[in-house]
Amino acid sequence: MRIGFIGWGRMGRPIADRLTAAGHDVTVLVRRPETRAAAQASGLASADTVRATVRDADALFVVVLKDEQVRAVCLGADGALAAMKPGATLVQHTTSDPATAQLLAEAGAERGVGVLDAALSGGPHDITAGRLTLWVGGDEAQLDAVRPLLEAYASPVMFVGPAGNGQRVKLVNNALFVAQVGLAVDAVRVAGALGIDEKSILAALQHGSGASRALGVVARGGSVEAVAERLADLMSKDVRVVREVAHSAGADLGIIGTVLSSDAVEKKVLRSS
Repeated sequence: MRIGFIGWGRMGRPIADRLTAAGHDVTVLVRRPETRAAAQASGLASADTVRATVRDADALFVVVLKDEQVRAVCLGADGALAAMKPGATLVQHTTSDPATAQLLAEAGAERGVGVLDAALSGGPHDITAGRLTLWVGGDEAQLDAVRPLLEAYASPVMFVGPAGNGQRVKLVNNALFVAQVGLAVDAVRVAGALGIDEKSILAALQHGSGASRALGVVARGGSVEAVAERLADLMSKDVRVVREVAHSAGADLGIIGTVLSSDAVEKKVLRSS
């Protein structure tokens, strides 16, 4: 298939590589000469405008950083949806407000373009291994049509309902993950008070009923401090979006919200001042 790609960064590059390896023709949006040279060295075609990137594409992948960037590159007279051909599919991977996914779906429907709200969980290493998790909102038939593309780099690929639900599942997941990292911080504190050092308690708990993926991330990082140093910016963004979406929806974050507001999370995980 002919694929347009916007957001050739930390997560986008390995996705584009997997799609190329699967035999698809990928064109990435690049605006700097050095980035264009790198794309060409990776076997990718390049374009310097959104329109040129998407006009011939059967599918467009959007893997930018922020909600505002999603709206900027996808909506409006100069956006991707205005330039995509009818029958094409937009796959939106960026963590964003569920309302943005719904806006894209509505704008796409007006032009006969399918939109999949494909929230992801995992990192570049998961993409390279083909085991990225995708929670996909939108039309299930549309998902089935492009599932072979997504399965080039993701497993499982899960349908979760209408557009917006992919982001909602991702936000709940992220809130739970950060809260669990915060609980790991307090578990280390309690263990220390009982005379057990951090390395020992993290190694032991991975084999008990208190184990979790978040605890595993902390243990593999070697310490809470190391994980916070590496992930604080990303987790802070996720928590901010969770709080904003929950507030706009009138949803009570409950115990998860209490943990996210605790000193263990605010000071030790998110590094808030």
